[in-house]
Amino acid sequence: MAVNIPMKKLSFSLFIFLFSITIQSQTYIKFNGLSALVGVPQVGIETSIGAKSTLSIDIFASFWKSFDGKPMQAIMLTPEYRYYFKEKYKGLYLGAHTGPDAYKLQKWNYWGTNKYEKGLGYRIGATIGYQKKLSDKLTLDAFIGGGWHQGFYKGYYTDQPGRYESATKYNKSGEWLPYRGGVMISYKL
Repeated sequence: MAVNIPMKKLSFSLFIFLFSITIQSQTYIKFNGLSALVGVPQVGIETSIGAKSTLSIDIFASFWKSFDGKPMQAIMLTPEYRYYFKEKYKGLYLGAHTGPDAYKLQKWNYWGTNKYEKGLGYRIGATIGYQKKLSDKLTLDAFIGGGWHQGFYKGYYTDQPGRYESATKYNKSGEWLPYRGGVMISYKL
């Protein structure tokens, strides 16, 4: 037997649910001051989901068409569960995350060559960080993280047409990498 719920009721119920979570929780918007210094913005939001737990979601993007003659474009979406050892938004925390990415860049193991990669991937990893309250509204969040990255890409030359590898569709690579870090400036909504 199929359940038939009118779309208006479902939308209204979802709105009420999300609104009530926002009312009951503390929420911060975040901006990575460290990555902004090199022209690579990272913004996010972190909201309370328990006494010592939060959910953080951020997006990191590099729009550099060329860096040292090689493309350096990437975008990463990272939802993360965080557990604070003392209390949420204060002190040491550990995070677990996963998320998709898309890129057109020269991977670390091709530095110094005329090759770059264009593809998609996903990450599964962990973060360690420390948050320090500056005031009732402002917090600093210093963090570093990494994990397993699985990429599906096509490899190209920077100075000639064509691919440098012979995979029929996409080449694949998996590797352990550090891929997160910085100092987020957080503002409490």
